[in-house]
Amino acid sequence: MPPKPETAAHVLLPWADLDARHGPWPSGVRVQVWDGLTPEDRLPPDVLESTDLWVMPYAVPGVERLLPRLPSLRAVQSLSAGVEKLLPWIPEGVSLHNGRGLHDASTAEHALGLILAAQRELPRWAADQRAGRWEPHFTRSLADCRVAVVGYGSIGQALERRLLACEAEVLRVARRARPEEDVHPVDELPRLLPRVDVVVLVLPETPATQGLFGKEELAALPDGALVVNVGRGRTLETEALLAEVRTGRLRAALDVTDPEPLPGGHPLRQQPGVLVTPHVAGGSAAFRPRAERLIVEQVRRYAAGTPLVNAVPLS
Repeated sequence: MPPKPETAAHVLLPWADLDARHGPWPSGVRVQVWDGLTPEDRLPPDVLESTDLWVMPYAVPGVERLLPRLPSLRAVQSLSAGVEKLLPWIPEGVSLHNGRGLHDASTAEHALGLILAAQRELPRWAADQRAGRWEPHFTRSLADCRVAVVGYGSIGQALERRLLACEAEVLRVARRARPEEDVHPVDELPRLLPRVDVVVLVLPETPATQGLFGKEELAALPDGALVVNVGRGRTLETEALLAEVRTGRLRAALDVTDPEPLPGGHPLRQQPGVLVTPHVAGGSAAFRPRAERLIVEQVRRYAAGTPLVNAVPLS
């Protein structure tokens, strides 16, 4: 339910001075700041009691603990695109809004970087540089590869534009077929996977996607294929992937893992042909300016009684 117009809007934001960069807040808007790192007990009691719109700090674990302490809350804005872990915390009658679009460019860039690093063996050349070796050889390429993007939403579309610029062919895969967009349904993966060179998972974590890419899907990939995950770690079965990369049949480039954080001694870290980054795909310099613009828009909409964007269905 969209928020109703209010004579005053009490908002809790993760960053200060947004009005200095984006113009003054509407009349009646009272802004308080909490970065998620400062103990919440330092927030004045009247702030906790009166906050009706909360923009949650980004990438700060455990901030959802504040939700039960906001009795006047009417709307929550997350700066993450995936909000599945927040759903159990959202009080009845409170709307939830996600950060759809904020991470598209960053995540697509990172996915492209992982693909290029794996195809052109950049980790090997970096190791050779440190060791003083000079042993050139031909590598794989991205040009002329067939890349399946599984989870073809806004991030997948941003990735596709970059892949096409690299002269790759893209197969679009989503939960349901969208024939008008040439999007295949996930149940066609057994038919599609044997003819792809790279598969990129850009999936949210839901009951339907947990373990969606497992032993059978991995086995369907051709020898030497690259598995990239920039969505959620639990959508890819770790043990099944580990079995494939241990033999050298498949390669992997992962920004998200299961478990996460990936323990320092985890065998995935030790396998040749596996590149792991610590869930940083969405966190580039492109994120902050876009997030600020979304926050300002949402606060202004809320103050005007206009429906907020990026609403997440809660039922």
